[in-house]
Amino acid sequence: MQAVRCKAPPLTVISGPMALDCSSSLSPNGLAPLPRSFYEPSAKVVAPRLLGRFLLRRTPEGFCGGEIVETEAYVKDDPACHAFVGRTNRNNAMWGHPGAAYVYLIYGFYFCFNTVCRPEGEAEAVLIRAVEARWDTPWMRLNRPVEKDSALTSGPGKLCVAMKIDRSLDATNLCDPTSALIVAENPNLRKFRRERGPIVTTTRIGLTQAADWPLRFYLEKSQFISRKIRR
Repeated sequence: MQAVRCKAPPLTVISGPMALDCSSSLSPNGLAPLPRSFYEPSAKVVAPRLLGRFLLRRTPEGFCGGEIVETEAYVKDDPACHAFVGRTNRNNAMWGHPGAAYVYLIYGFYFCFNTVCRPEGEAEAVLIRAVEARWDTPWMRLNRPVEKDSALTSGPGKLCVAMKIDRSLDATNLCDPTSALIVAENPNLRKFRRERGPIVTTTRIGLTQAADWPLRFYLEKSQFISRKIRR
């Protein structure tokens, strides 16, 4: 399927002390988590809106993480969605409140991190496929030794290794500022999307069912994308 460039979705307007100048040096400390209402729409709406927001993991030194640059949506009646088979011990978090983490194991070794979407009982989610490594890259390199920062978090399994995201964080409330794992607003979101965009919409990766559904989204100029469309 040919990649489609789409216009960025509406942004949250930030006022007060969080409305930093684009040239400011951002710190992850004090960044506000996205509210639960952000995750109430369908995953196919939330997935592109997450691009440019921050995925933050609490560490002994503060936070590690960076901007989300690649996502995939898994929706209701989607044969590739884990919830398609019904509620299980593995996917139980998907059926909970929007704004919860859904973390699962693949290939017996790697974990994948998702944000739960839609009201409780609807069971949709957005897979976070890539993050730009911005904060505490030395800590992430201890977890995943690589030569270049761009290889640290350029895939769903890679970012979970680097950021120490595992099943112990399943069902974490991403909207709670005291959580070990949060998704936070980016005061410089427009600037970041302008620099890394446009948003590309294309098919998801590694699927045998619904493989032609255009539910993967990424920022074209980011160097952290797991797989780009060949032009």
